[in-house]
Amino acid sequence: MKRDKFMKGLLIVLACMLFAGCTSRPAQEKEQTSSFKIMFWDEQYFFQQYGDLFAIKHPNVNIEVVNTNSIYNSSNGEPIDYEKAFSEFVDKEQPDVILLDSSNYEKFVNDGKLMELDTFIARDKYDTESIYPALIELLKEKGGGKLYGLAPTFSGNAIFYNADLFAKYGIELPHDGMTWQEILDLARRFPTEGDKDTRVYGFGVQYGMSMENLASYIASAQGLQFLNPDTMKITINTDSWKQTYKLAMDAIDSKAIYIPDENGFQGGTMEEYYKSRPFLMGRVAMSVESPYLLQDMKQAQDVITDYKPFQLGVAAGPVDPADPQTTRSLYFSDIFAIRANSPNADAAWEFIKFINGEEFAKVKSRSLNNGLLSRMGISTEFNGVNLESFYKLKPKFDSSSSRDYAKIPDDFYMQYQPILEREMKLAQEKKKSIDEALQTVQDEAQALLDKALKDEAAKKGSEGNAESGASGVTTDAVETFEDSGQ
Repeated sequence: MKRDKFMKGLLIVLACMLFAGCTSRPAQEKEQTSSFKIMFWDEQYFFQQYGDLFAIKHPNVNIEVVNTNSIYNSSNGEPIDYEKAFSEFVDKEQPDVILLDSSNYEKFVNDGKLMELDTFIARDKYDTESIYPALIELLKEKGGGKLYGLAPTFSGNAIFYNADLFAKYGIELPHDGMTWQEILDLARRFPTEGDKDTRVYGFGVQYGMSMENLASYIASAQGLQFLNPDTMKITINTDSWKQTYKLAMDAIDSKAIYIPDENGFQGGTMEEYYKSRPFLMGRVAMSVESPYLLQDMKQAQDVITDYKPFQLGVAAGPVDPADPQTTRSLYFSDIFAIRANSPNADAAWEFIKFINGEEFAKVKSRSLNNGLLSRMGISTEFNGVNLESFYKLKPKFDSSSSRDYAKIPDDFYMQYQPILEREMKLAQEKKKSIDEALQTVQDEAQALLDKALKDEAAKKGSEGNAESGASGVTTDAVETFEDSGQ
């Protein structure tokens, strides 16, 4: 009898072990699924760049992508207020993850449309220490001391130089924090004699330089604007702009700057394309370019027969002499944030946490396809070139954004550029002084801008009258503009 009871009890225990139905441990629950909606400019590219990698680690999170191209494709050729259209898109689609850039991040923070990330970071003990400190500082500055978004990548310019050329001519190497004045002074120390197809140049960029675009580079480093979108006044006839154009003209006159033939590269094989770029071919001492130059150099080595490599160096800059610790040439285009009151905030945070994390950075460190990694210490070099210089300066963004300039009628820009080119050509040919040329540009451009604004106001007024119809409602846009004294 006792033996029978023992055997019966043993069978019960074995059955419990096999089917896990009578142990004290609960049955394993089915893994929960979640989802979130994200806005992005192209669904296929999103999954290629971010979504597929996230899905491997989070197979039970479903992602819906809403395409932002509709914002830009709905104008029907008419001027569009992109800031308003962008905000309306978010309100309509209600994405859980919002894709922002440096120009609209602060606005969305101030409008209360973003969820604070500090709580999530503290809860998960998420490491932000190895993220580019200047980026975190900037995002917090724009967020009133709090963090509302993170950017996994960034891009920008630096000073690339051919160390072999500097050694050959006994010239000291470029250093971090150089201004445009210092760069161009250094460029003048290289020889200028020789055939244009074989000689050495002190400075040059990918597609060559004109006086106008060199001046534009210099002005950009200092945050100079030729137009104030708040006052709608042309601001190019100032001492700072005069110094900028004089610096550019002196550099062009020195013949130290690479200026390509008028037509430039007209097509051909990849080998011919890379051979048309003198910096890649070792004939330009310095260039200011983005990190993508490193990819071009690697590809040039692969496709050019008997390519002669040279020692490449990178220095942080160019900088504004008034603020040499910062740079205006760093860009954060993909800032990911969570919409305020999102019902899927946890899933959205898991995504943001992943694409800004170390594991994601390690996978992406093999290329520069989307720029430099914000997560530091993962990708320290590319093709043997140290990337440290890109992380040395603090990014600085001016108060006026691209959306501020969207208020300027498109017709104005089309008419402004020919005036600038005409006057700068006269200055370069010494038929006018820089001061005289800029005065003419300012006077003619202001008249064009005033007319463009008046015409646009009249157009909006007539459209408003047409829409009001029999209601008798009118718009006084034209009268208001005229009363302002314009």
